Amino acid sequence: MREIVLDTETTGFDPESGDRIVEIGAVELVGHVATGETYHQYINPERSMPDEAFQVHGLGDEFLRDKPKFAHIGQQFLDFIGDSKLIIHNAAFDIKFLNAELRWMNLPQIPWERALDTLAIARKRFPGSPASLDALCRRFGIDNTSRTLHGALLDSEILAEVYLELIGGRQPDFGLSAKPERKAGDVSQDWMPKPRPNPLSSRISQDEAAAHAEFVSKLGDSALWKTL
Repeated sequence: MREIVLDTETTGFDPESGDRIVEIGAVELVGHVATGETYHQYINPERSMPDEAFQVHGLGDEFLRDKPKFAHIGQQFLDFIGDSKLIIHNAAFDIKFLNAELRWMNLPQIPWERALDTLAIARKRFPGSPASLDALCRRFGIDNTSRTLHGALLDSEILAEVYLELIGGRQPDFGLSAKPERKAGDVSQDWMPKPRPNPLSSRISQDEAAAHAEFVSKLGDSALWKTL
């Protein structure tokens, strides 16, 4: 199963009043595991940046001036997400902006039912508790110290961790299947989880290891532990 965790940054709150998308970030999950495939694009909004929005994401007019317009990257974005489920925090906001930009280009709209709203999930699981991305990071012990400003790709990466916690824990299927299920046309048909560059350090103390070895020695030569 392929899913795309997605976030946008914008010039404001309402595309129908002239606000535009200035950044898109997306992270691919297959079988609830991040594949390492991402999509990231800064976008020239063809308008000035209001100070209120600049204070949120730090993307100003000078930085965005030489970036491509949405008209030049819209199809590329659609090609990346394909027909996968979209995981978005406050999905109504992002889908509203994406569909406005796509409509202005006469490109296909994203059906609302394709979006899974992690904000709604969090509010249902923890009624009455703060459900912002920062609040959920604190709840689940997820490191977001690099998030001094909003950024679409960084927020997507953090949201991917939050999403996996919301649905029952990181990598809920534990990667036990031989190959994660994919549909035809997905980005990487033969993707498999990549090995860790550095193995995790052992959590077993020397005393615990010695006690285990002594226990196994008493089980006989046919003990399963001796064949592993």
